[in-house]
Amino acid sequence: MTAMPLTRRLVLATGAAAALAVPWARAQSGGAPPFPKPGDAMSLAAVPLLDGGRFEPRQAEGRALVVYWWASWCPFCAQQSPEMHKLWLSQRTRGLQMLALSIDKRPEDAQAYLARHGYTFPAAWMSLEVARAYPKPDGLPVTVVRGKDGRVAQAEKGQLFAEDVAELARWV
Repeated sequence: MTAMPLTRRLVLATGAAAALAVPWARAQSGGAPPFPKPGDAMSLAAVPLLDGGRFEPRQAEGRALVVYWWASWCPFCAQQSPEMHKLWLSQRTRGLQMLALSIDKRPEDAQAYLARHGYTFPAAWMSLEVARAYPKPDGLPVTVVRGKDGRVAQAEKGQLFAEDVAELARWV
């Protein structure tokens, strides 16, 4: 058996890596679902959290849930995330549930960002499994409120300002 030339091995390895990346990329952008509309049913799935915990759908039964897609590299998310953290801290005792979904390429980047800023809201990384359960609509940041009835109460694409995030408390 002869050794394969380096260039051919490189091409094959690059092709294999690209093939593995395609489902993740498609789940992230190319196959974006329609943007949620108020009244749409919103199903939930259990997902692992970056802090080692787990988000379970039963946590949100009969409660408002804010689902927030963000990234550590997104300047608009950098402006909105402190407000989301304030909302979490002020409303969690009233029953608000939150699931922040990082679209960073590596979970370590999201974990480092959360730690650096002291954010404690429940956050998960968009692995293939999580992306299938919570496909990201177009835009970033994206904020969707699932009302107590399990339906979309509000959906926003793009940065929310402090007063907009504070207003989300009305759904609690």
